[in-house]
Amino acid sequence: MKKILLALACATGTLAASAALADSRDHIMIVGSSTVFPFSKVVSERFSLKTGMKAPKVEPTGTGGGFKEFCKGIGVGTPDIANASRRIKESEFKSCQDAGVKDIVEVFIGYDGIVIANSKKGKPMDLSRRDLFMALAKVVPDPKGGENLVENPYKTWKDVNPDLPATPISVMGPPPTSGTRDAFVELAMEGGCKTVPWIAALEKADSNRYKAICHGVREDGAFIEAGENDNLIVRKLSENADLLGIFGFSFLDQNADVVNAAKIDGQEPTFDSISDGSYPVSRPLYFYVKKAHVGVIPGIEQFLAEFTSERAWGDEGYLADKGMIPMASERRKKLAASVKSLETMSM
Repeated sequence: MKKILLALACATGTLAASAALADSRDHIMIVGSSTVFPFSKVVSERFSLKTGMKAPKVEPTGTGGGFKEFCKGIGVGTPDIANASRRIKESEFKSCQDAGVKDIVEVFIGYDGIVIANSKKGKPMDLSRRDLFMALAKVVPDPKGGENLVENPYKTWKDVNPDLPATPISVMGPPPTSGTRDAFVELAMEGGCKTVPWIAALEKADSNRYKAICHGVREDGAFIEAGENDNLIVRKLSENADLLGIFGFSFLDQNADVVNAAKIDGQEPTFDSISDGSYPVSRPLYFYVKKAHVGVIPGIEQFLAEFTSERAWGDEGYLADKGMIPMASERRKKLAASVKSLETMSM
């Protein structure tokens, strides 16, 4: 393996000559979101076939875990790209900056919806975001009334809403390191939390308490962490008709013969409802690139070109076949040009 000079260049975010030699990698390293993983994986395969280069190594570490690795610094021992099912947080961006990862290219790739699903052996659920909050929050408004909170007492879906079945509340979903988990609590649970007026008023009056209430997930066994493994969730759903699972629309699309998707606030998760925003639990997808690694780790520019090509992320592209919801064509065109010129982001 050829030798190249690597150095941390904190001021410029570029690789510069130094006294230390390091082995160059002959492949791209990608970490991060399990939701973006299948999209990144298929682009990696197409990139390799087209260029003859080694396919990038893609690891589904979860969005938060991916940023943790990505932001450790510059150099061949660190990832080149971080997949994310949410935008990078200010704290994560600062962590990158502090570690010398100064110049970051943000690539918005399209949309995904978060699905709540059950086995085809059961009936599809029709849930509201309020139902989800009341069923899964760690603390909920006291059923006796008043502006008091109690540890979640609800055991069945019927306890939460008399129109729902009397089956146990049992939901399998991603861990806190997952962007899917972040998006679920922000879009679904917080959306339901806001339907309680006195809690909604806390958003301005006491934002820390508001977030703790709306984002806190119960820990008594009703919510089961599945790790970064959507395949495990689907398998468990097939084994238990009462179990519900949380994952991205793309995974529903791949397993539509096995699972039903619940309606959320009356809306089914479909390609059209996610792209037009009418499905309430949808989110943007991203990946992030270290500009300092471009031109040093072989293939990054070609990988970016493949991912932002119309054959990949276009309306009729192969990523849409995998379940990703494309953005508008004019926006794709502008973003592709921005990515090609390696424009860096700021917060």
